[in-house]
Amino acid sequence: MEGFMEMVKARLIPLVALTLLAFSCTQKEYEYSWEKFRMDGHRTGVTVPNVDNVARALGVVDGDVYTAPNGRIFPKGSATYAVAADMIGVQEQMARVKEIIGHAPAAMVRRAPESEISNWLVDRMMVDVARLTRHKVDVGITNFGGIRVDMPEGDVIMDDLLSMFPFRNYLVYVALKGSDLQAIFDYMAKTRVQVLGGVKLVVDGDQVESVLIGGKPLDPKKTYGVATNDFLLDGGDGLTVGKNARELIVTDQTIIDAMLPYVRSLTEAGKPIAYQTDGRVVIKNKEGK
Repeated sequence: MEGFMEMVKARLIPLVALTLLAFSCTQKEYEYSWEKFRMDGHRTGVTVPNVDNVARALGVVDGDVYTAPNGRIFPKGSATYAVAADMIGVQEQMARVKEIIGHAPAAMVRRAPESEISNWLVDRMMVDVARLTRHKVDVGITNFGGIRVDMPEGDVIMDDLLSMFPFRNYLVYVALKGSDLQAIFDYMAKTRVQVLGGVKLVVDGDQVESVLIGGKPLDPKKTYGVATNDFLLDGGDGLTVGKNARELIVTDQTIIDAMLPYVRSLTEAGKPIAYQTDGRVVIKNKEGK
């Protein structure tokens, strides 16, 4: 699979000239950026193909000419011909990631301080960490940067989910004293509140006004079970969730390992991919949070 993905990355570089969508990802230690661009396909009429409409979406390469979906013809030796030949040639290998795995009745867009997609992710992480470790999980903490693209409206293909959670971050259980959890929330209040589950957090300015866990005020002396990912244990997005851990279990399941079977289970049960916000994070008197 890794070799295949490297080949796909190599093919993606010239796609800007041909397709509707292009992605870029850059990495510098713990800082990531991921941008999605809508491209103008007026020269060729090319659209994003699925498994069954490659010729209609990408056109046809026949001998020394490439015929685009809008009927334009490009000769062999042109850049458009070369890109089209590469993209059409790789479609059979890309069929697996174009499989429809679910349906979303509405788009779920990532936004702070909470959103349907971020709540959906962290709440499922809590369920899976509890199942994998057989430990009670009270709180979920993950990062907005780990969600790279939004959930589209309509049919959801495997590539949507792979693009959503592309990093090999492992699910982790951490047991923390309430005082250490409070320190994490205080840090978030001064910087950026990340994705939270099991918590009702109210921030006023850059100060934590109140924290409820399971509907009860945070107890600094109590030990809480926290579901998170290994990226956040020691510095990812500025968080050190693993600091002062009373117990730490790094599972062998990545986020995509957990979310992909979950989406499949929803589809098998005839359920859509949908979620809701619930006011779990309230930020007052501070812009940009």
